[in-house]
Amino acid sequence: MLSPTDWSAIWLTLKLASTTTLILLLVGTPIAWWLARTRSWWKGPLSALVALPIVLPPTVLGFYLLIALGPHGPIGQLTQWAGIGLLPFTFAGLVIASVFYSLPFVVQPLQNAFEAIGERPLEVAATLGARPIDAFFTVAVPLARPGFLTATVLGFAHTVGEFGVVLMIGGSIPDKTRVVSVAIYDHVEALEYTQAHWLSAGMLIFSFLVLAALYTLNPTGRRK
Repeated sequence: MLSPTDWSAIWLTLKLASTTTLILLLVGTPIAWWLARTRSWWKGPLSALVALPIVLPPTVLGFYLLIALGPHGPIGQLTQWAGIGLLPFTFAGLVIASVFYSLPFVVQPLQNAFEAIGERPLEVAATLGARPIDAFFTVAVPLARPGFLTATVLGFAHTVGEFGVVLMIGGSIPDKTRVVSVAIYDHVEALEYTQAHWLSAGMLIFSFLVLAALYTLNPTGRRK
């Protein structure tokens, strides 16, 4: 059965995934909108930068974040100067790492949804006197609802399944940075296979239910 420490890891994982997904939707939406609309030369490099976590080993991303957030890194020096302290091995550090690592899983579905809208609906809104910001919220966002659903589900699920990057940034501090994936690793390392089975089975069921819900609720791709 699961111990109180394991339940704490589950709660911390859900808290991390919820926080990260909310931040990613706020940050990723304007990025996706710009990528979907721009013809700038910078679209290619920025798209590659957003997609980098897909192909980059999580430990590489975690290592460079650890350096940047550390006492001698630029972000670490800034947070120390601001009186915040160092972010590695804290929940805030986990959030920052998760935002970087899950960014493409939110930006790319939103970008695809915005590109699928086309120019016509926005042009019609403009002829009716809608300002660009009004057209975005009253036309683009409702039409991109399937993309927002996909981005939310994938961003949340991907954050739940993180391992390498959160281990590098947060370590395994119970009730503070020990998430489910790290807890499974700790149990296996300690030859506690029963506890590892419980947590792993829970992750497997969760992943299946999330994907089943995504394919069921998202109308994209359904036959008419």
